Amino acid sequence: MAKRAMGFLVAFSMLLVIPSLIWGADPVKLKFANYFPPTHMNSVMMGKFCEELNKKLAGKVELTQYAGSTLLAAPKMAAGVASGIADLGLSNLSYTRGRFPVMEIMDLPLGFPSAWIASHVANDFYQKFKPKDFDQYQVLMFSTSPINVIQTLKKPVKSLEDLKGLKLRGTGRLGDIVKALGATPVPIETPDLYDSLKRGVIEGVLLPIETLKGFKTGELLKFTTASWKVGSAYCFYVVMNKDKWNSLPPDVQKVIADFSQEFKESWAAAWNNIDLEGKDFFLKQGGQIIPVADAESARWVKAAEPVIADYKKDLISKGHKAEEIEGWLAFVRERIEYWKGQEKSRKIPTTYQY
Repeated sequence: MAKRAMGFLVAFSMLLVIPSLIWGADPVKLKFANYFPPTHMNSVMMGKFCEELNKKLAGKVELTQYAGSTLLAAPKMAAGVASGIADLGLSNLSYTRGRFPVMEIMDLPLGFPSAWIASHVANDFYQKFKPKDFDQYQVLMFSTSPINVIQTLKKPVKSLEDLKGLKLRGTGRLGDIVKALGATPVPIETPDLYDSLKRGVIEGVLLPIETLKGFKTGELLKFTTASWKVGSAYCFYVVMNKDKWNSLPPDVQKVIADFSQEFKESWAAAWNNIDLEGKDFFLKQGGQIIPVADAESARWVKAAEPVIADYKKDLISKGHKAEEIEGWLAFVRERIEYWKGQEKSRKIPTTYQY
């Protein structure tokens, strides 16, 4: 009887000890790599993302952001997350052309009018088609830059002819757009933009207006051509190492997945806001924004069309059917129109009037 009572006491004591061991365990530490400068909106936003998740996870998991390429630079982000150098990473598709070929549809000149719209389209596209390109990751969310426009140091660009021979920053399929418009693409990482412009390595860029403030290039660049109707943007992703994801308890996975879906809305809106801030910064620096008439814009749109045709050929060569690709393009265009209506009805501020 005494032995039975003693056994009961030992078992009861273990029931008290085990929960305290679980709750007192050190949190799982996750490294989040981001190449943007610490002061850029993307680093600020991802800092908030980590902070809020850490609160929601109540000590079970601790995310730490490594901004400014301190852990991984943009071109190495996808491989670095896949191999576990970082647990999570933020980069964009253009830095690793061919690694995520299906999703590169978001880098095409398809008439995106704002980051908020394009960001929603990107997430819709992924959820609808789930490209196998991302199978080795846990995808958390997509977002896009504001719309790319021509920005130059010395030469004002008023027509397609003015682009001939200009060396402009352009990476991935955005570099193809630079070439299609008549300029020469030079692949340079955004953290190196300022120095490259200052040294004359490039004469301008095809980038959103937000970079004029975000990367301080508005201190150097003098002209911005409002060529936004071409409608191209850079598509960004936040992904997680799949093995690390699979090692997390289901309740933790759910918190991270749910909060990512919630967070992508504020991320998209923040892109629109910083594009407006970039415009104000540029004008205060004495920069000039050159309008483009509808007829001239139509020429730019037509000149960029071969980039879409090349995307189709590329994906067909990888085994996709022409009808499948046409279906993707039709879906993207339909979602653009849908989210245009949503942006207007919600009165979300935007740089361009469409």
